[in-house]
Amino acid sequence: MRTLIRNVSIFDGSGSAPYAGSVLVEGERIARVAAGADALDGEACDTRIDGAGRTLMPGLVDAHAHLTWASSIEKIYHQFILPPDQLKEAAWRNARVLLDQGFTSLYSAGALVDGIEPELAAAIASGETPGPRYVPSTIERSPEGDEGVDTGNVFNGRGAEAMRAFVGYCADQGVKSIKLVVSGEDALKPGTAQHVLYTHEEMAAAGEACREAGLWIAAHAYYPEAIGLALDAGARVIYHASYADEAALARMIAAKDTTFYAPGPGVSVAALEANPPPHVNMASMKASAADRLEREKRIVPALKAAGVKVLIGGDYGFPFNPNGRNARDLAHFVEYYGFTPAEALVSATRLGGELMGLDVGEVREGFLADLLLVDGDPTQDVAILQDATRLAMIMKGGALYKAPATAEAA
Repeated sequence: MRTLIRNVSIFDGSGSAPYAGSVLVEGERIARVAAGADALDGEACDTRIDGAGRTLMPGLVDAHAHLTWASSIEKIYHQFILPPDQLKEAAWRNARVLLDQGFTSLYSAGALVDGIEPELAAAIASGETPGPRYVPSTIERSPEGDEGVDTGNVFNGRGAEAMRAFVGYCADQGVKSIKLVVSGEDALKPGTAQHVLYTHEEMAAAGEACREAGLWIAAHAYYPEAIGLALDAGARVIYHASYADEAALARMIAAKDTTFYAPGPGVSVAALEANPPPHVNMASMKASAADRLEREKRIVPALKAAGVKVLIGGDYGFPFNPNGRNARDLAHFVEYYGFTPAEALVSATRLGGELMGLDVGEVREGFLADLLLVDGDPTQDVAILQDATRLAMIMKGGALYKAPATAEAA
């Protein structure tokens, strides 16, 4: 199957300025990219799409996805814990919703229920249900249970051997990335973000076991000690890091070739915007969000300037911050962190593709044809990507999930 997409303005994901061009897709990959609106008109194809000057760009990548955080723009859940059948229904819906919004790849930041994400990833890969490419995770691991008790369950427990057992379990379940909650969370339990929940020995054991099993680590870490433990363990991605001091920043910069960073402004902005009913007290969450954003205004630009790979992904899935609004992070990067629209797009495409470890995130010959055709120029205004009606085409692996009206048989 060969699809010719002609007469488009190509944003290729590299950060270079868009240019008039044409793209030929063969099977699931990009076969040719050429400058010139009609450059490939002589190529044989099965389907021809006239882009009419719209922007052709890579599909979006969310580096901090929570598909089992049930709420979406289509259905809000006011309870966090759901019966298994409802949670599965919500997760499957959220995968489709994010593909509808132009997200063709997701890196999971943890699940509420064991086993659900590997099952969903397999269902997407087999075509059983629509959704983005997916790096699945398991339950976010804390060393102790909700009541602060070591239950001996594989999802908590102290010591190096408990960590190795957890990693082995995850590998057997088909998980690709494990989520370790290395520090607490002020928004949920005020004053706990500075608490370090693991020892050096535990994190070192997790890192060693993950390397042996071929798994990645995603680390929730706010304060310097937690950030350091995550880096010692070889974390692939660090979330938040809002309270990093100069030494922690220097360590993150030193690890820039191997560790990604996703600050997660989405949940902070949404918390500040939220207007909850009287019986819901979000005072602590709002105070934490305001403090984090203020600190991140300094540290995120500094890390970006030093070459750290900063990614979008903002804890979407809460009732006040539902799945499907994920593209808001692009505008947050511009407003709060001083990114240009093109820099924010690079975070959401090329750098996200690098995190996924796949040939995605660029309009480049040989790469997987995960492409969007956008009505407008997001390099001038990234906010247009929040409007799914502007996505004239959504292509994943060369298949038209959403076909433009201009698609016709050649």
